[in-house]
Amino acid sequence: MNLLEESQRVGYVSRSVPFKGEDLKEQILKLKKEKNAVILAHYYVDAEIQEIADFLGDSLGLAQAAEQTDADMIVFCGVHFMGETAKILNPNKKVVLPDLNAGCSLADAAPKEEFAAFKAKYPEAVVVSYINCTADIKAMTDIICTSSNAVKVVESIPADKQIIFAPDANLGRYVAKKTGRDLILWEGACIVHIDISLEKLKKAKEENPNALLIAHPECKEVILSQADFVGSTTALLSFVQSSDCQEFIVATEAGILHKMKMAVPHKKLIPAPANEKNACACSECPYMKMNTMEKLYNAMFYELPEIQVPEEVRIPALKALKAMLEISK
Repeated sequence: MNLLEESQRVGYVSRSVPFKGEDLKEQILKLKKEKNAVILAHYYVDAEIQEIADFLGDSLGLAQAAEQTDADMIVFCGVHFMGETAKILNPNKKVVLPDLNAGCSLADAAPKEEFAAFKAKYPEAVVVSYINCTADIKAMTDIICTSSNAVKVVESIPADKQIIFAPDANLGRYVAKKTGRDLILWEGACIVHIDISLEKLKKAKEENPNALLIAHPECKEVILSQADFVGSTTALLSFVQSSDCQEFIVATEAGILHKMKMAVPHKKLIPAPANEKNACACSECPYMKMNTMEKLYNAMFYELPEIQVPEEVRIPALKALKAMLEISK
């Protein structure tokens, strides 16, 4: 089995890395320079990858960075749909992902054939899809949105138009409430955000009465209704920096706490507790955590696994992405 077959079958290049710690970091930086590569990373990946990235951000920021880069190779430390987004925007650049197995429960929640049938029921509707979806779904979409701009995107659509909103129903309900629009929702959800425990959260609030609850709009409505602030990952980061409050319970994936602690080391940050019992007793995305320094090195060294998007999918998906990026300027 050659390396290409291995990367497709296993999901990554399974080769031992002859470096550790700072040596591994130095070798990654060396490869980046040699190959004119750019490392894009989401806030939810491990801290050591966040620190080595050229750009760290949420889905909107990462899409904008992917569109603007002049690098020859994009190394995306995130999940599969993010790599696809970068490839849609950069068909002539090589896009690699450390592990193809790094998927997304939201993207999985909207299978191509089922969504096509759903869309056919509402032929006059404008389709707004959250960026957390596959390239196939983006190709069936009129305009993409992220949690940063979903309200703005929906408000840009004429009031007399029906709107299908997919795949995150919690975000859709939040947007509907903020805009007053009657959205046709696809019932998908993020496994990380819906796993936040209401019972444990209540206890955390009792133990930290001075803390503000801040939440990502992918959380359940019952969580959002109790939140002092609701916003995208970047908006949550900005809020803890600008707020006079000194304590926060953060209801989103715990990876963002690394950047928050760097920004406000003097403030108390408490990860919202999850139902699932894990090492951190917090909300962690298992897919984001598939990104490791070793896989990152191998992806850069072997330039595998590579993301590909067929042109018949890429072109309509690009149109939907460009529509979002234009609104977000």
